[in-house]
Amino acid sequence: EYLDIHAGGEDLRFPHHDNEIAQSEAFCGCKQWVNYFLHAGHLHIKGLKMSKSLKNFVTIRQALDEHSASQIRLLFLMQNWDRPMLYSDQMVDDAKAKESMLKNFFGTVKALLREIP
Repeated sequence: EYLDIHAGGEDLRFPHHDNEIAQSEAFCGCKQWVNYFLHAGHLHIKGLKMSKSLKNFVTIRQALDEHSASQIRLLFLMQNWDRPMLYSDQMVDDAKAKESMLKNFFGTVKALLREIP
């Protein structure tokens, strides 16, 4: 039938998604195959778009060897989805600080809730 939301990288905006719409609408026989497109920013490492050809990429496994899954999630949640996302030591440190702040906050909340009769 149709999709409500379809996403991809900003580099797929044109012509890839335009072609995908034309092909899908022709195949499905519908007037509007997708309601909304979300085009996410690319991941940048040390100021450059992550790319195998530049050999400046980090695999998920490598990232998880150095950081917790929560820290990586926070790293990306702290950035705008539609702009280039930065992966750097500074951004990871910011995510670790945010994780520590959240753990302290929720630890305090739990302790206060235990005191309520």
